[in-house]
Amino acid sequence: MPGDQPQQLDKQALDSAFTDLYKAHLRDVYSFLYYRLGNHHDAEDVSEQVFLQAYRHLGKALAESDGRSLRPWLIRIAQNLAINLYRDRSRKPQAPLEAAGEFADTHDVEQLVAAREELSQVFAQVADLPDDRREALIMRFALGMDNHEIAVALGKSEGATKVLLHRAIKQLGEKLESTQEQLSEPSARSS
Repeated sequence: MPGDQPQQLDKQALDSAFTDLYKAHLRDVYSFLYYRLGNHHDAEDVSEQVFLQAYRHLGKALAESDGRSLRPWLIRIAQNLAINLYRDRSRKPQAPLEAAGEFADTHDVEQLVAAREELSQVFAQVADLPDDRREALIMRFALGMDNHEIAVALGKSEGATKVLLHRAIKQLGEKLESTQEQLSEPSARSS
């Protein structure tokens, strides 16, 4: 049947484009979701859902992308699925400290404890940021996305994205500074 052949070629081209997209962006999607959700299992599950949705809508996305990167589109899908996961579970994410990175055995215990406490404080403060600020920081610093890509992923203008990032960094800095000041003050309980 002559009418079936072009459809098959389109499917082959689509499958090939999907394979390239998957290989190029799986790490970024997973990283975004890991930082957003705070756990490997959820990040893996939602990454799978992202690429299933991407496959279903890839033809339209390719047609509308006009040759631009589809990374912001994938991150937007990931963002929406993460929001849905939170909504479904009605809970806040809890990032396990052991996933923050392995420390070499050569560190002494005091250094290890201090480093983990500091990292824990940073994660806690980032987790307390409003969703748009937290996601913008993750996209910028964990994924290395530029302002244009972040703007597309968040559905904002580049100017609004710059302001959002500036405010997020400022707010995070203030929160961390406040936490450090509270930790360095003598305990109010002893008075």
